[in-house]
Amino acid sequence: MSACYRMKNIDSISHVRGESLYVDDIPETGGTLHAVVFPSPSAHGVIKRLDTSHATNLRGVQAVLTAPDIPGENQIGGVIPDEPLFAEDKVEFIGQPVALIVASDEATARKARKLIHIEIEELEPITDARHAFEKSMFLSPPQTFSSGDIKKALEECEYVFEGNCESGGQEHMYIEGQASYAYPGEKGSIRIVSSTQGPTHVQKTAAAVLGLPMHLIEVDVNRLGGGFGGKEDQATAYACMAALAVVKLNKPVKLVLHRLDDMMMTGKRHPYSADFKIGLSADLRILAYQARLYQNGGAAADLSPAILDRSLFHSTNAYYIPNTQVTAYSCKTNLPPNTAFRGFGGPQGMFVIESAIARAAHELGTEARTIQEKNFLRNGDLFQYGQKATGASIKKCYRIASKEFRVSELASEIRTFNKKNRVQKKGMAMMPVCFGISFTNKQMNQARALVHIYQDGSVGVSTGAVEMGQGVNTKIVQVVAKALSIDPARIKIETTNTTRVSNTSPTAASSGADLNGKAAEIACSRLVSRLKNAVAKKLGTKSSDVTIGEKGVMLNGKPAGILWEEAVKDAYRERVCLSEQGHYATPGVEFDKSIAKGQPFAYHVYGVAFVTVIVDCLRGTYTVESVNIAHDFGSSMNPEIDLGQVEGALMQGIGWMTMEELAWDKNGRYLSNSLSTYKVPDIYSAPLEVNCTPLPSRGHRKAILRSKAIGEPPLMYGIGTYFALQNAITAFNPSYRPDFNAPLTPEKVLMRLYSRHS
Repeated sequence: MSACYRMKNIDSISHVRGESLYVDDIPETGGTLHAVVFPSPSAHGVIKRLDTSHATNLRGVQAVLTAPDIPGENQIGGVIPDEPLFAEDKVEFIGQPVALIVASDEATARKARKLIHIEIEELEPITDARHAFEKSMFLSPPQTFSSGDIKKALEECEYVFEGNCESGGQEHMYIEGQASYAYPGEKGSIRIVSSTQGPTHVQKTAAAVLGLPMHLIEVDVNRLGGGFGGKEDQATAYACMAALAVVKLNKPVKLVLHRLDDMMMTGKRHPYSADFKIGLSADLRILAYQARLYQNGGAAADLSPAILDRSLFHSTNAYYIPNTQVTAYSCKTNLPPNTAFRGFGGPQGMFVIESAIARAAHELGTEARTIQEKNFLRNGDLFQYGQKATGASIKKCYRIASKEFRVSELASEIRTFNKKNRVQKKGMAMMPVCFGISFTNKQMNQARALVHIYQDGSVGVSTGAVEMGQGVNTKIVQVVAKALSIDPARIKIETTNTTRVSNTSPTAASSGADLNGKAAEIACSRLVSRLKNAVAKKLGTKSSDVTIGEKGVMLNGKPAGILWEEAVKDAYRERVCLSEQGHYATPGVEFDKSIAKGQPFAYHVYGVAFVTVIVDCLRGTYTVESVNIAHDFGSSMNPEIDLGQVEGALMQGIGWMTMEELAWDKNGRYLSNSLSTYKVPDIYSAPLEVNCTPLPSRGHRKAILRSKAIGEPPLMYGIGTYFALQNAITAFNPSYRPDFNAPLTPEKVLMRLYSRHS
């Protein structure tokens, strides 16, 4: 690798020093007002009366805004227009915004919030997806993916097993909560600094809410203090509220949610309930797989239909199954609209197929690993949505992990340990991963970048990528440094701004580096071509004889005595354009939703993890001893950042599967609404050992510099923890018939250790 690849995260030093700026760190402009949301106290009901007079009359309160104050559309639904900015006639979840209090300071706004009186005629709240299904309450039509002849295949199978499973939701728990700061500009324009993964979505929605054209709304994003999908769509509401207050009061307005408000008002990872049926041949080939998925979408669609699609795309994980039928329902409940979360429905779909395999293995008295290995995808196999598997490296990952981490020996050691120990038991499970990379909505697979070379040879780069801790800015610096052959120190990544780069796709779907890096690479390629032409003209030679970069101009491989800075200045004097926009659209992605067939992904990422746990069978507590991973990074352009993403995603996946438990009461009130009642992994929850070995690979040509996407795929390795715990429980309690209800908290482990199933 060249020197420009060996880069640390360019934000590391400013993060450690506390110098990185987030929305709430922006110095406040004189006259800035502060806003607080008044939320619905009821999960479902008809608004009979709303009295804001006492709040409005409180000293320091500038306005209390409600739906009638909206000059444009009272609508923020992105996929389906079913979500009002402010509730009007009815409320559909506790925490739904009803009004916005704008005051001279946040304390006054919070005091005013207590003075608002609302009368609601209560209606029955629905919080469970299956209950909503029974009442035919759906956010969008059901979707089905199928292949082969499921009915005939099930009839011909040697073994058929059925079951059901549940996977819970998950709080995003970003360090920086939802936040926006909006300013009035000239000629009716508004500038919004937002903590969002989707600047253009904020721009477009704010324009519609305010009844303004998009060019009057500027959205700027410096960085996020974490997003994980929670700011792909849900940041929009709070940006729109701040902008509305600016329109009404012509003053800057800041809206930063308190942590408890954030947890109450915002959507989570979707809980799923599922039924499955799996059929195998005598030699344990999976011949048929049938499932029904019930997605708990919450009160409005948000991104639920797209998330449902990705659950279907990943419902067979890393396996080839010739006969499938998987149907998914997006169910409407009276919870906050659930939303994108790292993996975007993929983990929920994978958990079901892994549960089905675990059920079959238990009933047959064999290891799940035996069934998993026999059914891995091979090149040329068709996914159930019609795309052909190419570069299918799951078997290679399995072989590397098995050899590198001595899996057979480890399994033998675990059996010996379990025989010798009565109150401590170990379990191991394998979790394979096959994850598709691209937005499954074709139009979103595009990006632009704007690159300026300044007269002194320094470079400014603007893209649509949003930095949220994943290192995308660092990777774009690497791309530009390589393309221009200059020192990365010359390059500055600008904020993500809708006036410099328009019509951006959200930074999501693990596509931020691929899309925006490719666009920057295209822009730089054109700039290099112009510079070479200018130098060639000056030297009286052909541009093909010229190379240019940090070491200056080279003519046929020999120094020409012209420095990089001089070449840039010469080009400027000759009126050569030193600015360029690059546009990239992922080629070859197509999907026909009407027949559920096509090629929705540019490529797939593969990997295998072996997870080992030890359970205290007296207490139900447990430790993740080791996670050993073989992962397909492609040709990693930044191993340090990529490894950090593996470790972080893995930890998030372990948390989802073991301890992060959402709870509501029958009235739709969120019970796990603080860090005292919602448990996130800490250092004591981390595996004692994490090893990750890369699959030797040239990478994929559609990946930026052949370095495969890394953000989401490793989260699914955490699913292996669930099944490792199940295996440890079974080692202690042979009569236990595994069920599949995640998260598997210590309380649930303890109950299963001493349960007696027939």
